[in-house]
Amino acid sequence: MPTTVPFGSNEKWRINRNIFVLGFAFMVQFTAFHGAANLQSSVNTDEAAGTFTLAAIYFSLILSNVFLPAMVIKWLGCKWTIAISFVAYMPFIAAQFYPHLHTLVPAGMMVGFGGGPLWCAKCTYLSVVAEPYAKLSGVSAEVLVVRFFGLFFMFYQMAQIWGNLVSSTILSSSLGESPSYLNDSLAPKAAALVSNFTAPRPDYGGTCGVNFCSGSGAHENTNLEPPSPLKIQVIAGVYLACMAFAIILVTVGVDSLSRYNSGRQPVAQGKSGLRLLAVTLRQLRHKYQLLLLPVIGYIGAEQAFMAADFTQAFVGCAYGINNIGYVMICFGVFNALAAPVAGAVVKLTGRFPVMVTALILNLCLLSALTLWRPDPDQWLIFFVLAAIWGTADAVWLVQVNALSGILFPGNEEAAYSNFRQWESTGSVLSYATVPYLCVRTRLYILLGFLLLGFSGYTTIELMEYRAKRRHHQERNFELVAEKNEQE
Repeated sequence: MPTTVPFGSNEKWRINRNIFVLGFAFMVQFTAFHGAANLQSSVNTDEAAGTFTLAAIYFSLILSNVFLPAMVIKWLGCKWTIAISFVAYMPFIAAQFYPHLHTLVPAGMMVGFGGGPLWCAKCTYLSVVAEPYAKLSGVSAEVLVVRFFGLFFMFYQMAQIWGNLVSSTILSSSLGESPSYLNDSLAPKAAALVSNFTAPRPDYGGTCGVNFCSGSGAHENTNLEPPSPLKIQVIAGVYLACMAFAIILVTVGVDSLSRYNSGRQPVAQGKSGLRLLAVTLRQLRHKYQLLLLPVIGYIGAEQAFMAADFTQAFVGCAYGINNIGYVMICFGVFNALAAPVAGAVVKLTGRFPVMVTALILNLCLLSALTLWRPDPDQWLIFFVLAAIWGTADAVWLVQVNALSGILFPGNEEAAYSNFRQWESTGSVLSYATVPYLCVRTRLYILLGFLLLGFSGYTTIELMEYRAKRRHHQERNFELVAEKNEQE
């Protein structure tokens, strides 16, 4: 049984501190992970090792979400689950020192096995601390959950900025490159003058972007040549240091959830491993959970498309591998800014108008990717597309995460476990098909997924609206009946 902790006058500050430290630790951790993951499809291209590694991460995350979260949280608690799960990400970074299929894929599996308990523990922590904060502040727990998720994802998405800044800075340097001597540089220039020959400009629009196919050799150009091994090793060293620091932050700076869990019976409490698994799977019997599955799957699929297809087929192919990080920084900035803004706007307009805005942004984005022929001279378009993508992705992440907590109070572990499971299913299907489907086909599939997902979400909003309206009518009828009796 958790012990009751008397809350002092500074308890609101303490809860805020826990959320800030937790968000900052995730930012540092995923500075490393996102920075490495965004390069996988472009850097580790032998045997499609990078793409298959990303698929392995999300495949193991599916298994992890089914079997591990509730059990691990029961054993370790949310705080220590987060710290131990951070450790499971480190082999993936270490494998970049010797990047081959047989080292990268097992390391990627470790990330997935740590990711299930990690994200479930994080979501549970934010949802649970909202309840005592609501009692202390007078603000409803439902509003606070959205606010806390928005604040967390602001920190989390800033990881895209710092991770990609590290990778692009190092990739743009001359580390590991052979020095150029005067004779070596004069010889080709003299040969070019003698022959009066100008190399033809590659047809980026014909082989990159929507026309890119991983299995085709037609897209080979100098932009897709992998960087020197030394650059990758330096990047990996910096990322390993980041992960070690994130573990220390959680261990030292975050309070145990038992401080705020008194009088509250978690789903995982006192159940055997098989029964905990049953709780996670039983959640799928809920009609709201089933209707959420398509939009959750879309979130995973669109993030995978961004990390694999957009970085390789659009940015890497036409603009250069060394510019991937800079474009992804733009994605991260807008993602980080849009996360808290979306949470604040929901208080004014309600959830549905914000979600419709995200739908329109994604429809415009996917249409633009289908029609646009990327060219390095049109560099601004790469950044505009990344900015739109980051804004829409923030809305999906914050609102659907928060909705999972709002719709299933008391069943957070099972709800968030299902969220990660089906988000991972969308990601693994997207990553696994990269070597076999051209970008055009994958864009059409993503568009269909978007429309299906939004239809399921809209159905939930309609059902909730009708339920609240019916309850309001019943309440009014009771008041009228009570008034008539008094008369």
